[in-house]
Formats: sequence, C-alpha cells, structure tokens
Amino acid sequence: MIDLKFLRENPDVVRASQVTRGEDPSLVDALIAADERRRAAIVAADELRSEQKAFGKKIGKASPEERPALLEGSNELKAKVKEAEAEQVAAEEQVTELQYKLSNVVEGAPAGGEDDFIVIEEVGEIPTFDFEPKDHVELGESLGLLDIKRGAKVGGARFYYLTGDGAFLQLGMLMLAAQKAREAGFQLMIPPVLVRPEIMAGTGFLGQHSDEIYYLPADDLYLVGTSEVALAGYHKDEIIDLKDGPLKYTGWSSCFRREAGASGKDTRGILRVHQFDKLEMFVYCKPEEAEDMHQQLLNMEKSMLEAMELPYRTIDIAGGDLGSSAARKFDNEAWVPTQGTYRELTSTSNCTTFQARRLHTRYRDENGKTQFAATLNGTLATTRWLVAILENHQQADGSVVVPEALRPFVGKDVLTPVK
Repeated sequence: MIDLKFLRENPDVVRASQVTRGEDPSLVDALIAADERRRAAIVAADELRSEQKAFGKKIGKASPEERPALLEGSNELKAKVKEAEAEQVAAEEQVTELQYKLSNVVEGAPAGGEDDFIVIEEVGEIPTFDFEPKDHVELGESLGLLDIKRGAKVGGARFYYLTGDGAFLQLGMLMLAAQKAREAGFQLMIPPVLVRPEIMAGTGFLGQHSDEIYYLPADDLYLVGTSEVALAGYHKDEIIDLKDGPLKYTGWSSCFRREAGASGKDTRGILRVHQFDKLEMFVYCKPEEAEDMHQQLLNMEKSMLEAMELPYRTIDIAGGDLGSSAARKFDNEAWVPTQGTYRELTSTSNCTTFQARRLHTRYRDENGKTQFAATLNGTLATTRWLVAILENHQQADGSVVVPEALRPFVGKDVLTPVK
C-alpha cells in the first residue's frame, strides 16, 4: 500500500512508476482526488461534532422555556453529523480501494516488460557435452528419481512424485539451504500453507494475478504460492523490535500455484507444477536498511547456486514484470542445457513498506515514534532446482554427478540408472 503523504508530495514519481510498470497512471490522480475528498470529509465531520458538543452544553444551561427549540435544533445537528460521518466512511473506503489497486513505487528497475531485463552478470561455465544430453524428465525417470506418469494419474497434469534418491536430492538441497540460512542469522519456520484473505491481500497477491491462487470457498482460505505470505502475516498488527537489527525468517513449506494459462516448453516436467517445496527467506527491517538487505539476500542465493555447481546469470527485472508489491527484483537463472537457455531458479524482492502498510506492521524509531517496516523476500531453494542440477551434471552413460555439497544428504557421489 502506497504512503499517501509520499503520493501527495511526489505525484510525478508515482505516475512515472506506473508508466514503468506499464500500468495506468491515471490511478494516481484518482487516488489524489479521493484523498482530498477524504480529508475534507474528516474536517467537516470534526467541525460538526465540535458544534454538536458545544450545542449540548448550551442545552444544559438553557431554561425550560428555551429547551424545546434547542432540542429540535440538536436533532437537526445530529442528523448532519450522521450524514457527515457516512460521507467520511465512504471517502475512506474509496481511498482504500484505490490504494489496493496501485502497485508499489518502482525503485531503480528498468522500464519495460518480461523481455526487458538487464543482465547484471553471468557466473560459471556453460557445459558442453560430447553426447546428446537428456532432459531432466528422461534423466529423472531413468535414475528412478521422478515419476510424472503416476503423478498425473493421482493428481492430474503437472503433478509428480519424487522417488528414492530424487526425494533425498530435494531434501538435501532444502536442508543445506536451511543450514546456510541459520548461519546467516535466519530463524527457520514451518508456517501454515492455508491463510486468510486479509493475509493474502496484505502481501499483494490478490491483484491481477489472483487467478494463479488456489481458493477454498467453503473455508474462505487460500493455499499459499510461497511461504512469503505466511511470514508476512506473522507480525500483522504488531509493533516489532528492530533495535538489534532486522528480523530474519526462513520458511520451509509446500507451495501451490494454479499456473493458469501457462504453456510451452518450460511446462514439461517439473519446471512449472502445481505443487512444490521451497525455502523462502523473509526479512523485516528499517526502510533505510532495505537496499543493503536486498543485496545480502541476493548474495545468499548466489552462494547457494554456486554450492550446486550451476552456471547462472543474475538479472535486474523490468518494472512491467514486477509483482505489485515489489519495488525492485533480481532473479538468478540457471542454464538448462536441453533448452539452450536460462531458467529462473531464484528471485529476491524489495517490497519497501508496501506490505507492512497493508498488514499494519510497525516498529519504533529512535524517538519512540511508530514507523512502518520494510519487508524483503528471497528464494534459497526450490523443487525446480532439480531440473538444472540433473541436466548440468549428467554424464554420457546416463548417470548424474551429485554436487559435492549435497553428497552428505544424498549418501551418494553419483546417481546411476536403475533397472
């Protein structure tokens, strides 16, 4: 949710942000007008309430002869107060409605859409093979790691089983990520995967992409697509203590996405599925700390990718491809040999105070005054990483070398085809 004071003082900045996102800049003017109406309604209601209070004192001092006429005037004034308060409520509701439609203000992201990202760096060597590489589905099935056919039989399209060493590979990757997070001062959490509407809306996921979310109408609950949602709601309506630095959590959970309308080569196998596991970092900090914290999350993601011995690139996401709550986002994309391209494995977003305003999460500054916290998130490991791990570490005989960092968890150096 955007800060109304910032909006009033910097309308051109917010309009430019909307243009960068490819969204409607006229929302800015509509919100400014609604805010003016709201402020005028508050003043009018306050003045009438003050007048009503003074009139009440006048009635108390009036003689019996004067009182009937004064009481009649009091009833008229009471009706005016009621009308003014109704106008104030309506004006405040309009402001809130428009605030929820306006995305966060972009900070430093390039303009454009999905294809207008800027490549920051490329890390690692893209592998070359003296044989025809197999894709992760063929490898996963031949190694006994993955069963998509039975996943579809049980759950439908885009469901799967991780089997045998495939399950250990994922668990090992998530455990390694959890250990790295703990070493960096993050508290590990296993959060709810069902959340109330106000929590989902508070994180900014019930906007233009709400069709991606599973909803259970009988319970009025949503299945999360990331544990960011539950971790953002953890301190809803609270004043948190940031005197000793940021609060850092990492959530391990299953995640659910409808992937409505997704099609193409990247939907084969486990790149785009309806259920997956993920370890998500989430940080509450002071707004002035957010930019530095964003770089720290990005560096943690890069460290994890390097532990998986994967070639990857880091990109600065364009404004039109940001989620509504993100002011800036960096993605790390790993090379997928059989597709001849990079695919997103991690993203990290700086959401500034946007989510905390919606969820009313505050802290006390050095003067004891409450301020809204900044929130950030970043992925440290998820199921789709297996795609890049299998394809980049395959050998001519169909085996796959296990990244050294995962061997203590998997219990093997090399995964070999099963009969």
